[in-house]
Formats: sequence, C-alpha cells, structure tokens
Amino acid sequence: MYLTRQRLGPVDLAFTDRFGGVSAFPYDELDLALVGGGDPAAREENLRLLRADFAPDDELADLVQVHGREVAVVDDSTPLGPGYVRPEADAIVTARAGVTLMVRMADCVPVLLADPDAGVVGAAHAGREGVVAGVVPAAVEAMRGLGARRLHAWIGPHVCGHCYEVPFAMRAEVGALLPDTVQTTWSGTPSLDLGAGVRAQLVAAGVDDVVTVPGCTRERTDLFSHRRDGADAGRLGALIRLDPTSGSAP
Repeated sequence: MYLTRQRLGPVDLAFTDRFGGVSAFPYDELDLALVGGGDPAAREENLRLLRADFAPDDELADLVQVHGREVAVVDDSTPLGPGYVRPEADAIVTARAGVTLMVRMADCVPVLLADPDAGVVGAAHAGREGVVAGVVPAAVEAMRGLGARRLHAWIGPHVCGHCYEVPFAMRAEVGALLPDTVQTTWSGTPSLDLGAGVRAQLVAAGVDDVVTVPGCTRERTDLFSHRRDGADAGRLGALIRLDPTSGSAP
C-alpha cells in the first residue's frame, strides 16, 4: 500500500504504491484515480481502504487537479465530509488537525510539506505545467501565510530525468526558466528532470530540509506511470496530515 510512510512529530505522511487495492488489470491494484477506465466502484473501495489504514477518523481534502498553480486552503470554515466540494487546484494546505490532504499522480512530481512545530502541512502536484507556473513555491507561500516557519519537504516518486523525453524546443523553453531541469534520456535525447526543478524551487523558497524519495515511476512496475502505460495507468497518492491527538499540534 505504501512506497514509504513516515512520521515527523505530529505529522504523518505517505506515498502509495500500486498494491493493496481491489482494482483489476490493468489498473491493479490500488488505483486512486478520480476518473479513467478503471471500475469506479473499485476506485472508491481503494480510497476507503487507504483512508481506513492511514487515518480512519480523519476527513479527506483532495483536489480536481488542473496543472496550474492554484492553492486551496482548508481552514475551520471549510465544509468537509459529505459537504466537501473538491477545489480545482494543484496544491492544498491546512493548519487544521484531523484532516488528510491528498494529491494524485502517475509521473508528475508530488510534494509534501510540513512545519511540525507550527502545525501546518501541505501537498502539491507538480507536472510540467505546474512546475513552470510555480505551484510548489505558491504552496510554500500559502503555508507561511498560515504561520509556517521552518519547513520540511518530501519530493515523492515521479518520472525521472532520464525517462521524461521531450522535444528540444520544450527542454529549451523550460530550461530557460529552470536550468536544473535540463537533462538527457538514457539514449541521449532531450529530456526534463522535473524533480530537480522542484528541488531548486524549494531551496530558492527557503526550504532547507528537502528529502527526495527515490523511485522513477516509469522504471518501477510497483508504481503507476502514464508515460509507460498511457490510458491504462492508475493513479498513486501522496498524503499528509496533522495528528489531532499529538500535543505538538496546535
């Protein structure tokens, strides 16, 4: 169910793999997509199983991801549960304990963010468009608006720079904005390293503690990859929460 799961003070976080769900081939097993060719009932059961294991008493706050830079803020007035309407955004932040934030991906870069002392967490989905638009720095800014000071970041599994082939012109365009993204594939063709670009953005935003969780989605068959599987790719999840029972949380 998890590629990795960690805890830092009152913060729980995880990046999922593709196992532990009920979806049938080719979406087996833990497909967390909102839409696609997989059985909707199976996707709903997968999400239920994940929530039951990760934080059964939490409310869930997730997104309709649109490859932009909008950041949704979950505060005490945000209706969750049956009244929750997924915002169209690519990052979500909160200082509200007992809420699991989640973004979905199948090659794009997931980023989880936390200030355990201030009790602020966030999650971002950064595809090529989102990296260029600056969704991750926007999430950092929104968290600082909620009182975050010392931020930790985890860059989750994504398609690596040696596997994300793009046209020369696209590499040049993105590289002009983010030089760290310029890469070549294993065969020497132009590519982009979006994870390196996100890391550079995090460092530039003053996030000193940045951890990269290893794993290329295209290369690892225990992860979903749109580059590898096309329309048959399921979706992975990146989750983070503040534990309301921890004395460190506000």
